[in-house]
Amino acid sequence: MRHLLLASAGLLLLAPLGRADDAPARRSPREALQAFHDLIGSWRGTGLPEGSRAEKQRGAWNETIRWEWQFKKEDAWLKVVFDKGKHWADGELRYLPDRDLFQLTLRTPDKETRRFEGPLKERTLTLERADADTGEMQRLVFRLLHDNRYLYQYEVKAAGKASFKRLYEVGATKEGVPFATAGTGGPECIVSGGLATIKVSYKGQTYYVCCSGCKDAFLEDPEKFIKEHNDKQKAKAPSR
Repeated sequence: MRHLLLASAGLLLLAPLGRADDAPARRSPREALQAFHDLIGSWRGTGLPEGSRAEKQRGAWNETIRWEWQFKKEDAWLKVVFDKGKHWADGELRYLPDRDLFQLTLRTPDKETRRFEGPLKERTLTLERADADTGEMQRLVFRLLHDNRYLYQYEVKAAGKASFKRLYEVGATKEGVPFATAGTGGPECIVSGGLATIKVSYKGQTYYVCCSGCKDAFLEDPEKFIKEHNDKQKAKAPSR
């Protein structure tokens, strides 16, 4: 009996350790937001409201959407600007490590702020917010179809209703990239790790970044990002 009690006590002591070991490691904002790196750059968006064919034609609009990285010390987020946007002017996409969710804060052309939160699952980002005045639920859904194509749609659910109703959808294609062309690879951004297109120089060496936000971060502390990049390349190298 004594042996059984000792064994049970040992199992109780080990159980919490097992749960802690199984817990997933918390990601940094830069690591989590790399899932959206395909968004970096300028996009041509075509928006259509819901309704009849005639209503869609009358309400259609074009907008240019620009995404870029932003950094402040260890924090990172994506900045978005809508040129000629019908519903949105600009905003920020951030990662919330404590809840493993993403937060998109958008500002309307009238300078009103809307904050949406939600998860990314299989390249679909679903973000929701509740309107404090009306109780209406509002939802933005981003579908990352390809490195040069994505869709986003806006839906609402009135208080007391069971389902969402779509109000409009915007299809976006990356500027300067043919629609049917798949990504063919290229240099890696030394800051974000994504596909890079911009050259920067430091101590006679050429490096590559993907956007002006990454360029500013690199020039502010090049040694930091060069070390991170070199450490990552060493970790990838096969051991002998």
